[in-house]
Amino acid sequence: MRKSLQFILIGSAALTGLTIAPTIAAAQDLELRVGPGGLGIYDRDRDRYDRYDRRGPRGCDPDDALDIARSEGLRRAQIVRMSPRSIVVQGMTRRGPERIVFANRRGCPEI
Repeated sequence: MRKSLQFILIGSAALTGLTIAPTIAAAQDLELRVGPGGLGIYDRDRDRYDRYDRRGPRGCDPDDALDIARSEGLRRAQIVRMSPRSIVVQGMTRRGPERIVFANRRGCPEI
């Protein structure tokens, strides 16, 4: 009687442990690895929230638009208008006042 009760308790404890173990392992975000490099703890989701931070600015940076306008020969360049679609830079060239319009996209393409 005592041995059968002992087997039943051990069996139920093992069955409970086997059903709980996968649910606990699935909820972890840390991983313990043993390999040729030794023992290591790895965070599986370490860059989960950094993915969107790695992108550059979504639009044309006004300073970049001014730099491009100056490299195109515009002196005393200044931003006249900014809209969600374009950036207008005005300045002087050898022929007189000039305007350059840039698209408000990454890389500041000239329109």
